[in-house]
Amino acid sequence: MPKELPGFYYDGEKNRYFPIKGPIPGSSKKRKSPPPTISTKQRDKGKCMKSRSNKLLHVRELCGKVIASRKGKLNFQMEYLKKKASYPLIWKYDGTHKVVDSALEHLTIDLNMPEGLLETDILLTGGMNGSLCLFEVGEVGQEFNQGVKCLPDRVWPLKDGYAEGSYDSPGHVWRPPGAFVHMSSNISCIKMYQKHPAPISDASLKHVLITTLGAESSGGAVNILNLSEPLDLNSSRPPLRRRISEIALFEYTVWTADCSRDQKQAVVGTNRGAAMVDIETGVKSWICRSKSDIFSIQFDNLENIVLCGLRNGTILPIDIRQKPGDFSGRLAQNRIPCHSNGSSSRFKNSARDSFQIKGKMYHCNKISMPSSVCCLTSLRLYDQCFLASSMDGLIKLYDHRLMRGAIQSYEGNVNSHSRIQLGVDPSETIVMSGGEDHHLRIWSIKSGELLFDNKFMDTIPSVVRWLKPEGLLGVGKQIQGAWLGSEEGLFFMDWP
Repeated sequence: MPKELPGFYYDGEKNRYFPIKGPIPGSSKKRKSPPPTISTKQRDKGKCMKSRSNKLLHVRELCGKVIASRKGKLNFQMEYLKKKASYPLIWKYDGTHKVVDSALEHLTIDLNMPEGLLETDILLTGGMNGSLCLFEVGEVGQEFNQGVKCLPDRVWPLKDGYAEGSYDSPGHVWRPPGAFVHMSSNISCIKMYQKHPAPISDASLKHVLITTLGAESSGGAVNILNLSEPLDLNSSRPPLRRRISEIALFEYTVWTADCSRDQKQAVVGTNRGAAMVDIETGVKSWICRSKSDIFSIQFDNLENIVLCGLRNGTILPIDIRQKPGDFSGRLAQNRIPCHSNGSSSRFKNSARDSFQIKGKMYHCNKISMPSSVCCLTSLRLYDQCFLASSMDGLIKLYDHRLMRGAIQSYEGNVNSHSRIQLGVDPSETIVMSGGEDHHLRIWSIKSGELLFDNKFMDTIPSVVRWLKPEGLLGVGKQIQGAWLGSEEGLFFMDWP
């Protein structure tokens, strides 16, 4: 009996060992069928698909959602959101003419219903004609026979470019009877702190700051709308008027305002400077005095600094970590250089090329934009950064620590004299703004890339308010998007 040798087999007829890997002597050689011919284009496509699949798997499992491309390393989720932002669905609501061209706020409140308390979304809108309106969003309004029901009509895209069922209506909004108040003058601001939402059970934080611009015979005012108690929209008593209280009255024009995280303090921008207002007591004190109007004002994320955007294009950081001065104006004096207009004059007057403010500046650096500052927006995820826009159409991203040049610019907007709000989505991926050419534009915050630029209304999209991350309540489906306002009415932007 022949021995077994590893890697060989024994042939009894030939009485010898042969390697297993080699061909068996005498066996017929089978000709292999030629592989199917594949064109160069198909071969390259297959390699590309295989490479792309491998890359996506590598991204998901090993690289923390970062994609390497010719543009550098990109975040997969961010790229998806940017692509999605380029194809929105936009709806216009009837019956909302001239009630949402000045201010807009979206919040969640409790309603008194026959079956008990019901949580729902509402919109508070302000118009340049002084109108303050409350709209209920969702299905609750269907249970009432009175009020105004505003239905949406799709205005973008005009042609169907989506699969059937992907562009369902976001639902109607309903204005209850008595949910309309005519304020003493134009509404300049409606603000409720939303960067760090408070627990719904904390009723003390359900207050909305409402400011009026002022008129020839009187100055602007600071008002509080108290929503700590549930609203009864089916009551014969007006639901808004009795809940509004005036806490501070100024002799000056009130352009803008912002409120603190705990809603105990508010900062107000006027045509004579910035003032701090105690919401509980109504006591006001100046933190900055200036002859240039403050068109935009914003707390930073730590609420130690207030950013003031002035008519002359200057952005000033005011340090409020001090005992605020009283109305007598005893504040530190500073002389701030004016924005250089490129003049080639050899002789410059120091008094003419600078202006004086009173207040404690955070540091000596300041930012100058070429035109009046119309909006400031602090970022939460990038807590040292803020967005600023001016009335010449410029939109830029700045850093608190630098307070010099911009770190990003967003090109293409059109503006000459209008106060237009900026809107930043909850993920702080994109920023949007309207223009005087009636276009709405959306940019990527990080790259500055223009993602959307189209016209779907005949007036300026002047106000914007994004939904909370959890979307809308009571509409029967998950909806993410943003509310837009103009003289033409209320719009809603959604993505399928």
